[in-house]
Amino acid sequence: MLSIMPERTSEELDLLFGALADATRRGIVEQLAVGEATVTELAAPYSISLPAISRHLKVLERASIITRSQQGRWRSAQLSPTSLASAATWLSQHERLWAERFDRLDDHLARLASVQPTLTETESQTPTKS
Repeated sequence: MLSIMPERTSEELDLLFGALADATRRGIVEQLAVGEATVTELAAPYSISLPAISRHLKVLERASIITRSQQGRWRSAQLSPTSLASAATWLSQHERLWAERFDRLDDHLARLASVQPTLTETESQTPTKS
């Protein structure tokens, strides 16, 4: 099955990677990878207030990393995997680009090494003056 994801704009990627730049938010994403959780459950591992966790959740929601719902008094959050999948696609494209560049650099350096004698070989062939 072929899944076609729309390209993310630069602004959307900025929001996404900005949201993931914080260790607490990355921890929340890891918690939500297991399944849906309430704000209280998400706050449990951290020594920060519930309002602070809610602010982190708002950042993640704005970046489309999570969705939130409310049932009565309980607010819960769940991961929105399409957002992370598009980030993974973007990273994969750039990983391939850099891998190709490094491969070309390796080839170039290998050609240079095979053409140029090493410094120690040159020194051993140069007569010394006494």
